[in-house]
Amino acid sequence: MDQSRAPLLEALQQYHRVDRYGFSPPGHRQGRGADQRVRDVLGDDPFRADVLASGGLDDRKSSNGYLSNAEQLMAEAVGADQAFFSTCGSSLSVKAAMMAVAGDDPGGLLVARDSHKSIVAGLVFSGVTPRWITPRWDEEMHFSHPPSPEQVRETWEKHPDAAGALVVSPSPYGTCADIEGIAEVCHERGKPLIVDEAWGAHLPFHEDLPTWAMDAGADVCVVSVHKMGAGFEQGSVFHVQGDLVEGRYLAQCADLLMTTSPNVMLYSAMDGWRRQMVEHGHDLLGRALALAANARERIAAVDGFTVLEDRLLGDEASHDLDRLQILIDVSGLGVSGYQCTDWLREHCQVDLGMTDHRRILATLSMADDGSTIDRLVESLGAVARAAESFASPPEIHLPSPSELQLESVLSPRDAFFGNIEMVDAGRAAGRIAAEQITPYPPGIPTVVPGERLDQAVVDYLRSGVAAGMVIPDASDPSLEKFRVVVES
Repeated sequence: MDQSRAPLLEALQQYHRVDRYGFSPPGHRQGRGADQRVRDVLGDDPFRADVLASGGLDDRKSSNGYLSNAEQLMAEAVGADQAFFSTCGSSLSVKAAMMAVAGDDPGGLLVARDSHKSIVAGLVFSGVTPRWITPRWDEEMHFSHPPSPEQVRETWEKHPDAAGALVVSPSPYGTCADIEGIAEVCHERGKPLIVDEAWGAHLPFHEDLPTWAMDAGADVCVVSVHKMGAGFEQGSVFHVQGDLVEGRYLAQCADLLMTTSPNVMLYSAMDGWRRQMVEHGHDLLGRALALAANARERIAAVDGFTVLEDRLLGDEASHDLDRLQILIDVSGLGVSGYQCTDWLREHCQVDLGMTDHRRILATLSMADDGSTIDRLVESLGAVARAAESFASPPEIHLPSPSELQLESVLSPRDAFFGNIEMVDAGRAAGRIAAEQITPYPPGIPTVVPGERLDQAVVDYLRSGVAAGMVIPDASDPSLEKFRVVVES
């Protein structure tokens, strides 16, 4: 195929060239009906691009095949058998993969317990029973690592009837699992491996990045183009290879979840990003990796900061690391990551993507250059100098790894939709949670519906909220009360 083409972008360009006009949604009619105050902020171009339903650019509304051609080009570009675009983010794509692989299979699905909240939402939605794979744990750093092939094998031995396995790699911290080893373990049993690789859309395009899941033997791989690529938020692609997962059935599962009015801007941006990466991705990512190496060295020279790298890798840690993710331990300053992030936002107008009780994370991309790296390093230096004026961070009661491994009593679906009540925090320990409770970012649930709460986890979450942790999905974000199952 001609990788210099971008079918969706070209079709949109042609739409405007011939001055087409649609008497069909969207009702703003290329911005003619939009409030001028909205157009003053957003500009006219987003409305001019929002022509999918009326422009014949959606394969469900015409036989032009623009979308399917763009998807075929994407699959060829990265070496997958098939690729499908989603405009509802990888949150939708991973749910579709779970449904396609496990469906109503009574054996359930092997799921890494360090999965994103969207996967837990998929368990609630689909009713699939999770067979949890316990992540590895650095107790001193209070940091989890993706599961090893050996842990996946042990979980298969406990649950041999499971329909497949799902792991997350890279993690939101940039740490990566041994996907090749895990795929081999799954394929020994003739079972598929799904990889939630939302943070890895860029991986196929440079050899100095961690191995892409499809190259490592995964059967389904879900990527978010907006995270480490150059697409809009909500742009996602799920890739399929081999014969363990039927591509068309996977697409049908996605169609059950997806909007029937997708936005052409998201599709077109993914189409254009694929072309850009085929033509220039290696050079762009090579430059970004060189900038990241320079940034890491400069940040590590700031007193009180530790740039984490070697500590994250090893036989009992992660298999690989995306070095565009710069994870910084700030505990040497005597402050919390929450305090640093808040100060940077207020005083430097710099936003970071992830923070926790002792770390902050700066995510670099191919869009960064020397000026943005200078701004990052200077801002981090400023927060390090200001840290001595910070109040002592509130104490967070960190549970041990064993205390974090809550007992699964009910399926997430049964607990979430069951008979529930709200109880005071002092009476929550020992009760079965009926909600996700997720420190965000990075969005990994501490509590999954159906798990029995223990006092250590309750204390951790409540003390975390008092220290600046954000928990957006709890019924009561203050955690004065917990949503639990009514037990007879």
